[in-house]
Amino acid sequence: MSSILRIRWAIVPKTAPRPHINCNRCGAFKAYRCSGKFRVNANGKRIDAWLIYRCIDCDNSWNFGILERCNRHDIEPALLRALESNDSALACRHAFDVVALRSRIGRVEEFPEAAVHKEVLGDRPENTTALELQLGLEMPTALRLDRLLASELGISRSRLQAWEGKRRLLVDPHDAKALRKPARTGTVIRIDLAGESDRGAIISAAGG
Repeated sequence: MSSILRIRWAIVPKTAPRPHINCNRCGAFKAYRCSGKFRVNANGKRIDAWLIYRCIDCDNSWNFGILERCNRHDIEPALLRALESNDSALACRHAFDVVALRSRIGRVEEFPEAAVHKEVLGDRPENTTALELQLGLEMPTALRLDRLLASELGISRSRLQAWEGKRRLLVDPHDAKALRKPARTGTVIRIDLAGESDRGAIISAAGG
């Protein structure tokens, strides 16, 4: 029987990125938060849509363009309904699209805080000596992989680095700097725990 315990970690970022915009009310660059609401404007058959952001200090608004002068017939009806009803999932998807935000605004503040939901996959081995952690993210996060692992496993980042140096910690897809980069969906981390005195505590923290 395999001695590997496989666990899926679903990572949910807590705070959406915030663009920093020159607020004409405050007279300075301020962070703007996503309001979760859309503005939709119809001019004949042409549709414009924006995601509304608000200054964290004065509540001044800034509109992040989603659709620009699009023909109504070219827009999926479900998408138009979602925009008009302020669909929260759609707003969240656009709010966490940091690449699109940066294409419009030079400075975007990201937040590393995230919730981690853990699910054991398959049967638990009688004598677990290794972990396989499968990461899933619905939205991108700024949380570094080493900080995620250290926090969730209850160990130090230096210990993770030592394991990596001894090839007892492997990241797939391989990247020599993976531990220092943000966690990404589809990443698989394999950790050999054979001989570790606190193996049981680490396995328990991992979600097993």
